[in-house]
Amino acid sequence: MAGDTIFALASAPGRAGVAVVRVSGPAAGAALRALAGMLPPPRRAALRELAYRGGPIDRALVLWFPAPASFTGEDVAEFHLHGGRAVRDSLFSALAEMRVRAAGPGEFSRRAVEHGRLDLTRAEAIADLVEAETPAQLRQALRQYDGALADLYEGWRADLIGALARAEAAIDFSDDGVGEIEFQGAREKAREILRAIDAHLDDGRRGEALREGIRLAIVGPPNAGKSSLINALAQRDAAIVSDIPGTTRDVIALRLNLGGYLVEVADTAGLRETGDVIETEGVRRALARAAESDLVLLLRDGTHPYTDYPGIAPDLVVWNKSDLPDFQPRGGMALSLKTGEGLAGLVAALAARIAAKLEASTQAPVLTRPRHRQALNETVAALRHALHAPAGQPELFAEDLRLALRAIGRIIGRVDVEELLDSVFRDFCIGK
Repeated sequence: MAGDTIFALASAPGRAGVAVVRVSGPAAGAALRALAGMLPPPRRAALRELAYRGGPIDRALVLWFPAPASFTGEDVAEFHLHGGRAVRDSLFSALAEMRVRAAGPGEFSRRAVEHGRLDLTRAEAIADLVEAETPAQLRQALRQYDGALADLYEGWRADLIGALARAEAAIDFSDDGVGEIEFQGAREKAREILRAIDAHLDDGRRGEALREGIRLAIVGPPNAGKSSLINALAQRDAAIVSDIPGTTRDVIALRLNLGGYLVEVADTAGLRETGDVIETEGVRRALARAAESDLVLLLRDGTHPYTDYPGIAPDLVVWNKSDLPDFQPRGGMALSLKTGEGLAGLVAALAARIAAKLEASTQAPVLTRPRHRQALNETVAALRHALHAPAGQPELFAEDLRLALRAIGRIIGRVDVEELLDSVFRDFCIGK
């Protein structure tokens, strides 16, 4: 809990590497003095012999960040140690004897939020930076950590405060003619904010898709090469390949870095009429997966007669088996999964389509979490309700603006809600 002193392994060592242990809280300075003998100058690394109660621990670099100029806003000490287990365990034991406890998940970032060093969107960006698997995810997380999303929401929040002030003026001066002018001004500002938030919400969930992975479904008839394509994209044997029709009966999904984007690729059951109950269910799941995916690739067998698939609306049509003499494609891209011819072009085409779907996320800040979307939808609902308030009842209008303010404030943490903080930080890793 806030007020006590915590420690965590801030970076895990590699083989013979360096371990960084961070201590935050009111006793951080005392712990540093007890271990290193004296405090170094603020924000300057110093080499110290670490020992506790006569027992040597390590020869290490130490740093001192006095409050409030630290990551958490509290006194913070850092120990840059040799990475051996005995060294770390000795330091942890010494800290525990000083009643410095191990931090919980996300506790350092939570304290930074509680002390005003971070807003919630920037704290969430730290978790996204740690979890980033692709360059695109990294870029989005860095933009959010730099405050682009917080600045956007804080701007709307400031505008809502201004509109609420005008609504309050309309209430206070309702009898002298000023009230109507102020009320109309507040309504116009509310309309303007509503239009901006509506446009922000109408983003095709690009930010969430980039953060969580864009969903690509590979569908087509049996033996067209869907599982082979999955393996080629993954560059490993991720799916079972067989000449027996109906081998793939369920949706098989794996996560890939495709052109710098995280993609969840789904191999699906072959599309055909069948009397097999299990295979029929696989076909149903294949169609359902295609319907809910961000991109659909229809893989056809270029040596078989053309068949229409009315339940599929593909973004890309690819004809496999171009190495065979009876190959006859009908539009789309040609591919041979046996020789690899056309595979590089297909990967480039997929990456281009993914980039086109997510390109807006490289421009203005975008929503990255369902929590943001839910709060903004509540903000929009309150603003729409406010705009239906009768002209003679500015009190109702003002109350709806307060609801909108409360909803948008939850995104950046401008409300004191303990349950909200718990929900944001429970999934963080230790030491962040």
